Amino acid sequence: MQRADYLMSQLDVLEAESIHIIREVAAEFERPVLLFSGGKDSIVMLRLAEKAFAPAPVPFPVMHVDTGHNFDEVIEYRDRKVAELGLRLVVASVQDAIDKGQVVEQKGRRASRNKLQTVPLLNAIEEHGFTAAFGGARRDEEKARAKERVVSFRDEFGQWDPKNQRPELWNLYNTRIHPGEHVRVFPLSNWTELDIWDYIRREEIELPSIYFAHTRPVFERDGMLLADLPPANRGEDEPVFEAMVRYRTVGDISCTGAVKSTAVGLDEVIEEIAATRVTERGQTRADDRASEAAMEDRKKEGYF
Repeated sequence: MQRADYLMSQLDVLEAESIHIIREVAAEFERPVLLFSGGKDSIVMLRLAEKAFAPAPVPFPVMHVDTGHNFDEVIEYRDRKVAELGLRLVVASVQDAIDKGQVVEQKGRRASRNKLQTVPLLNAIEEHGFTAAFGGARRDEEKARAKERVVSFRDEFGQWDPKNQRPELWNLYNTRIHPGEHVRVFPLSNWTELDIWDYIRREEIELPSIYFAHTRPVFERDGMLLADLPPANRGEDEPVFEAMVRYRTVGDISCTGAVKSTAVGLDEVIEEIAATRVTERGQTRADDRASEAAMEDRKKEGYF
């Protein structure tokens, strides 16, 4: 008998791996939750979760760690998608943590609420008893994230130790935890930014309009284009001008930069991504420029 040759595309392989991870975690952990911000990576992760359990609904809630300084287009998309799929949305609010005195909001031109997300995240995990939190981080984004395991252990304080990680040989994941501990799970670890966009095109996934080129009032700070919106704390010496821009990643308005672009459709965006040699976070996230180890320091404290 002649053996048939089965060929899988790169996207098929990545999709299969991610769905396997999602199913494995859902089977092993009592209370998973999917971190969903309305950004492109969490949108792809949610689509994969839909496929993992279809025709049944996604069997766990989604959670957004909300700084209160989000782009309107992204929040509108988040709420619409949650309603469309009949999901339960948990919002971990930075503003609530500020009001309760759990975190202190800094003031000044470069102040950002992005660093304040850790406490609300850990509070929500403890309050709801979540034992596994799916995140959309990818290893190509940033060097600290490149160190992360697919199933990444967090101790009883929610902290991550990069020197004490569990081996993951042959896609076998150690899911054992003690009470009070939890794991972060990254089904998109082996995807690249270009893979994400290729998958969005293949699956015809709708995205918030902010990801495509549009005219927006912006100003320049430290070589980045920031939206002229109140959370960005624009100074009088930072003149506003209109530019055709799009966003490669979305987060807190205060630290998320836009890139000049004329890419109004998926094909044009993919062409731009294929040609760039700068990572999306390296080009557009001011919070990652605080120090060489900015992301790793936050992750050790319990950040995504």
